[in-house]
Amino acid sequence: MSGAERRLYLIRHGKADRRSSGETVTTRGAVADPPLDATGREQAAILAARLRKMPEPAAIYCSTLARARQTIAPFVEATGAQVTYSEDLVEWYGGGWEFKEFEELLVEHAEIPRRILLQDPMFHLAPGGEPFDAFQRRVVGEIEAGLSAHPRGDVWVVCHGGVINAYLASFLELHEQDMFFLPPNTSLNTVKVKDDERTLWFLADDTHVTAPELFPD
Repeated sequence: MSGAERRLYLIRHGKADRRSSGETVTTRGAVADPPLDATGREQAAILAARLRKMPEPAAIYCSTLARARQTIAPFVEATGAQVTYSEDLVEWYGGGWEFKEFEELLVEHAEIPRRILLQDPMFHLAPGGEPFDAFQRRVVGEIEAGLSAHPRGDVWVVCHGGVINAYLASFLELHEQDMFFLPPNTSLNTVKVKDDERTLWFLADDTHVTAPELFPD
């Protein structure tokens, strides 16, 4: 018997404080782990106001990195919702790029500006970086496991831009690009789920940030 249609919401974290030297050790190595900055904390509060107006999800999954945990925290504090935190939802591991400023990368890889201009992939340039296919496998595996564990109702995943791209690319059959769009901070990126079918529904929805009057607290 066919299951009911539901939605998977992939939610990017709020704006992070890139000046922070925070780090976390994962199974792939030490990763940069900055907290939200003041703007990011404000975005998280505005996001929480929107989320409280949405149907209660069957489950919430979240990256273990600080910027993701702090993004869902205002909602959790207001509702007491339970969250499952997973290292498999952390951002792509950049190897030798993890703690470098963008200016340093430009010195090491003179081709980066042209790649950005022409929208060409760059992940493979990172020395010791996580291969994109391995990154995609862990992301898709974790999200699909969450959907299987909760076969009814919506599922929310609070994560990172690379994670969102990797998951969507898996069923959009985008095989040659590691990033094909840039999700705004705290944006909702929505997939319709029906049995084994995955259909892209909405991208980059940050209306709660651009028009917060629509979601009064």
